Amino acid sequence: MKKLAIIFLFLTQLVLSQSWERWITYFEKSEFTSTPNYQETMDYFQNLANFSDYADLKDFGISPQGRELKYLIASKESKFEPVKYMKRKKPVLLLINGIHSGEIEGKDASMLLLREIFVSKEKENLLDSLTLLVVPIFSVDGHERKSKYNRINQNGPEEMGWRTTAQNLNLNRDWMKTAAPEMEAMLRLITTWLPDFIIDSHTTNGADYQYTITYAVEKYQNIYPETGAWLKNEFVPFLENGVEKRGFLIHPYIHLKSWHEGFDGGIRDWAASPRFSTGYAALQNRPSLIIETHMIKPYKDRVYSTKAAMESVMEFINSNAAALLNLNMKADENSITDFTNSEKHLPLDYNISEYYEEINLKGYKYYWEPSDISGTQKLVYTDEKKDFNVKYYNDMLVIDSVTVPEGYIIPKEWWQQGISKIEIHGVEPKHFSNDTTIHVTRYKFRNVIFDSLSYEGRQRVSFEIDPYEEEVMIREGDVFISTKQRTLRVIVNLLEPLAGDSYAQWGYMNSIFERAEYYENYVMEKVAENMLLEDPELEKEFRNKLAKDNSFRNDPEARLTFFYKRSPYYDSNYLVYPIMRVE
Repeated sequence: MKKLAIIFLFLTQLVLSQSWERWITYFEKSEFTSTPNYQETMDYFQNLANFSDYADLKDFGISPQGRELKYLIASKESKFEPVKYMKRKKPVLLLINGIHSGEIEGKDASMLLLREIFVSKEKENLLDSLTLLVVPIFSVDGHERKSKYNRINQNGPEEMGWRTTAQNLNLNRDWMKTAAPEMEAMLRLITTWLPDFIIDSHTTNGADYQYTITYAVEKYQNIYPETGAWLKNEFVPFLENGVEKRGFLIHPYIHLKSWHEGFDGGIRDWAASPRFSTGYAALQNRPSLIIETHMIKPYKDRVYSTKAAMESVMEFINSNAAALLNLNMKADENSITDFTNSEKHLPLDYNISEYYEEINLKGYKYYWEPSDISGTQKLVYTDEKKDFNVKYYNDMLVIDSVTVPEGYIIPKEWWQQGISKIEIHGVEPKHFSNDTTIHVTRYKFRNVIFDSLSYEGRQRVSFEIDPYEEEVMIREGDVFISTKQRTLRVIVNLLEPLAGDSYAQWGYMNSIFERAEYYENYVMEKVAENMLLEDPELEKEFRNKLAKDNSFRNDPEARLTFFYKRSPYYDSNYLVYPIMRVE
């Protein structure tokens, strides 16, 4: 009988050990130095979904190379369909891993965390008051372009993915312009679920210091004020404490103000552009966190510190679930009333002031010495720890803003040209059902300058604008975008041309900067002669310009163009922004 008991115990332990073996991750089996490939990753997540009644794995798109984009839903109620945010009882937390697929700690951290939720159940309570969405790998094609040599600055994993997609697009520059199929899929996922909080997991480039993990949240004028204050005053202290009690040094993201001066020149904060994940979430009135583990720290520490941050966020949301839901509701409602019912300006661009605070920063001693390689001074970090007293520039100034109109009118031909992508962001358009005349504000461009090189697959353009008012005929099928929507901040930042991530600056309308018709000089000479005979004021203007402007006087083409621009033959649409404001 005793022998039978021993045999039974042995067999039980053997079954348990074999059962647990399937949950040991590739990261752990490699002694914390490697990460699984795409298929191995998706198999692990599928096993989790098959094992637990609380999990489901779904597709949300296809990459250009044909790989499925997947996300895991974790819900204690086994509710795997989105609930409209006005009716939801639990916040939705979205974890995005591998937007830069060489920076992949978040994927391995998520596997460990989900195992503790679904299998060992020691962290099952983290689902008590939230629904969790996990994207294992966002840039799936870039993930499979793996090599030991993809990120020269980074200490592991042994092989890592590439920074961009198969189409050489950086997904974390694509949140507004939406050029990549992967981003279109992600925005449809976000529009469908409308997460209450987003985590985007990365690895740094930049300076060397003691911190294993750094982070950034939006807290300046680019986000709803109460959300920014909540992140700064309540969330950040909780996050830092949660990560540090798990054994990792954490600090706000460290961005040197001057690379030539190192820490002696101070560090700076910023308000993220909406082409980045946190800046985009701010426009959607949602709090977010970007995790940046330090590239030189061991991969094991980077994975576990990322997991510590994820757990801390989940703990915070569980303790503040109702407050988070209420805050997001207020942000949506008040953003509409704040900007559409008053003359309040919506910020479009920011810069850091010269104000700073002095803070302690845990770094390493460094020095500069001449380099035979580069022919200049090279930066050398030592292994000696040092606490620096550094200047922290964290006062943000709004340097451009705009009043919010009642809405925008988009001609149907430009809607078809690509502006219809605005719907992906959750913007609701209306189409005019008949022709009508409307008083609008329009912009005319001047000082148009194209970037010398393409950026993210597009030819960006900068300009200045002159507004003017006009009565215009709106045609059946033209599109009206009302600003009385929760996506107001997104709408304005896409359609106001001076916004840094507008469709205009991203080159969606570059053909409006091209002249389609030209004159022959001998024809223009005759037209100009007749214009001078018929308009004494025009002749006076021309003679004055000749007398005062030497370059104009000596430029035959400029002299003829002077008349062409004032003739009825000149293209009235040239340099005119086709999207109109309805005040």
